[in-house]
Amino acid sequence: MDTAAQVKLDVIETGSGRALVLLHSLLSDRGAFDRVTPRFARERRVVLVDLPGFGGSAPAGSRLEDFADRIAENLPRLGLKPAETDVLGNGFGGFVAVALAVRHGRAFDRLVLVDCGAAIPEAGKPAFHAMAATVESGGMAAVVDAALARMFPADFLAAHPEIAAQRRATLLAMNPQRFAAACRALAALDLRDAIKSIRNPTLVIVGLKDTATPPALSHALATTIPGAQLVELPHCGHSPHIQDPEGFWNAVKPFLDLKG
Repeated sequence: MDTAAQVKLDVIETGSGRALVLLHSLLSDRGAFDRVTPRFARERRVVLVDLPGFGGSAPAGSRLEDFADRIAENLPRLGLKPAETDVLGNGFGGFVAVALAVRHGRAFDRLVLVDCGAAIPEAGKPAFHAMAATVESGGMAAVVDAALARMFPADFLAAHPEIAAQRRATLLAMNPQRFAAACRALAALDLRDAIKSIRNPTLVIVGLKDTATPPALSHALATTIPGAQLVELPHCGHSPHIQDPEGFWNAVKPFLDLKG
């Protein structure tokens, strides 16, 4: 049985109104949403989550589905009502959001999936296992440069050294063992058949310059999840909410019925 420590999910909240739960990527933390959170908070109760094993949140199990289950069991503890709660996930957090919709779709309403998928292709799995092994032997510093290159196009990193430095510091502060566990959980996930069962209204956003999660995975989500909408951001990489907050806002605004 879970203890209170084991089920701990560290969240911070801002704003009021209909809830929007934000799930960060493998290569970042909840601070990755800092460039869009104030705008969301003018209209929404924004719930910023440290995913299990990240920041102040206790680890879940070894499967990515365990991450989703931990999120689901905490939604009612946070007083979030299904009809008044939407979920947005980027990258790893998007994969978690996919699993959340498959396993607990009635726990929330609308779903926004940003640069993610339902499974890592076979050709891509060795990279995650290699990254896990590398951080276990050499710490986060051994992968930080490669991780930044996966998050953003090179021209964006060159033009925004302050954002690169901030993201670098976040990566270096991560727990290597927990990061490695998340890499392996992601590599093992396969929900390609299960996503046909998702009934949440769904928006898929994809940066076409994403080198961390191939855009084809987002396209597959959009064509397989019943009724899903797709927005492409041609100039963006893996984290459009960091790279282009205005473009990201315009992509989510009509789907989430935002006004500002």
